[in-house]
Amino acid sequence: METTALILSIIFFVAGLLGTILPILPGAILIYGGMLLYGFMTKFSTLDANFFLLQALVLVLVFSVDFVASAAGTRRFNGSKQAAWGAIIGTILGLIFFAPLGIVIGPFLGAVVAELLRGIQINQAIRVGFGTLVGILGGTVLKLCAEILMIVYFFIRI
Repeated sequence: METTALILSIIFFVAGLLGTILPILPGAILIYGGMLLYGFMTKFSTLDANFFLLQALVLVLVFSVDFVASAAGTRRFNGSKQAAWGAIIGTILGLIFFAPLGIVIGPFLGAVVAELLRGIQINQAIRVGFGTLVGILGGTVLKLCAEILMIVYFFIRI
């Protein structure tokens, strides 16, 4: 049973990592789900509540990266506070209405629209929008690192 649990968990881990790169699948949730599945299938013989609480904390941090990274990229490319908020709101709306590509389209459009509403020229507004994309790419790298650490810690614990 332990071998089956491990194989299924690894499948979840791979799908989760792919989902982080290609936002079609909920990456971190799949990774955490693989760990929970392993725990249930092995009657939590090697993974305790502290392990799952720590991993849940990392999961929450991974989710926050999308919002923070797009806003940081916006600010780095001289976007206003309004553009940063536009990127955050765009991320939320993009995820709701245009999933899975909304994670890229939403923050870009949110930042651009916020800058245009402020009266900024379109060239600068688009530059700020691209800054959000740079932030998202940086955030994706951070998320992958955090998820890999989650997986490594899982293997250390089992």
